[in-house]
Amino acid sequence: MATRPPDASPDPRPDPSPGTGSTAPAAAGPKVKWNVEHLKSSYVNFANANSTQEEVVLNFGMNNNWDRMASEVEIELTHRIVMSPFAAKRLAELLGKLVAQYEGRYGPMK
Repeated sequence: MATRPPDASPDPRPDPSPGTGSTAPAAAGPKVKWNVEHLKSSYVNFANANSTQEEVVLNFGMNNNWDRMASEVEIELTHRIVMSPFAAKRLAELLGKLVAQYEGRYGPMK
């Protein structure tokens, strides 16, 4: 098992509430070891999501057509992630924090 890679996302556990005057550390959880033995990286420029009451489906792929006037665009879907709505909510919160950090460093995205 490998340890957490240096470019991995920060710990998704919430920070203590700011402004509460509390200096108590967050509750300690188990140490996480990241097994990256079978990890594969892919670049995508397209994402789509849909859901049912029981699951959220995320589709990722590539749009290789740069002609904005095209009447039809073909997207090559390469990855599908299926998760519970609870996991999707945690992912949405994590992505929101990531975008806020990015915009804090580089300015607002337009």
